[in-house]
Amino acid sequence: MSKPGEFYQRDRRWHPPALAQDYKTSVTRSPQYALISLENTASEITGPTFGHNDIDPLDHDLLRNFAGEGHSPIGERIIVHGRVLDENARPVPDTLVEIWQANASGRYRHKKDTYLGSLDPNFGGCGRTLTDADGYYFFRTVKPGAYPWRNWVNDWRPAHIHVSVFGSAFAQRLITQMYFEGDPLIATCPIVNTIPDPTAIEQLVAPLDRNATIPLDSIAYKFDIVLRGRRSTLFENRLEGN
Repeated sequence: MSKPGEFYQRDRRWHPPALAQDYKTSVTRSPQYALISLENTASEITGPTFGHNDIDPLDHDLLRNFAGEGHSPIGERIIVHGRVLDENARPVPDTLVEIWQANASGRYRHKKDTYLGSLDPNFGGCGRTLTDADGYYFFRTVKPGAYPWRNWVNDWRPAHIHVSVFGSAFAQRLITQMYFEGDPLIATCPIVNTIPDPTAIEQLVAPLDRNATIPLDSIAYKFDIVLRGRRSTLFENRLEGN
């Protein structure tokens, strides 16, 4: 049995390089100098915290939190659920989990998104919730569509949902992407292919969960999020480890 204070050394080969030639925007985003480590200040590690009073009852339900009265978003209704766990598979309770995504046509509700896909007047694309005592979370939403992006002439992003996990302060934020089992675009995505370890990619792919599916309503996908340790979920804003 693991000790509470046990620390798991990170495997740096688990993470993609900052510069990847087939991922064109990484050329300008990658650092030009060696990385440095900075200590957090007291204000960064002591607050703010999030409580149940900060969460609206519909925040986790993207089928309803933006829709007009008597209306629903267009698309395949799905449930995304799972647990936030630490490196020893213990639940992480009261953790703020946020998601944002494109709609069923592959378009974001963002003024700079100019894709030809239609905007859905009943879908906002954002949600948030707090994990319970067992580290469990769930969202209701629609399955996002794939969309083209200006990397090479015919690159398409696979269907995905962005996931943000907060600790007890804003400085403790981790961001990742969740993909869907069986999507053929995952294997051809230049962003996904920057990840050198196939096991790390597998952890970003949510399997179909028929046990949590609601008959005649919503298909479910399970996505567990692991913080730190050798089996950590890959977080795009903490490529050096979390």
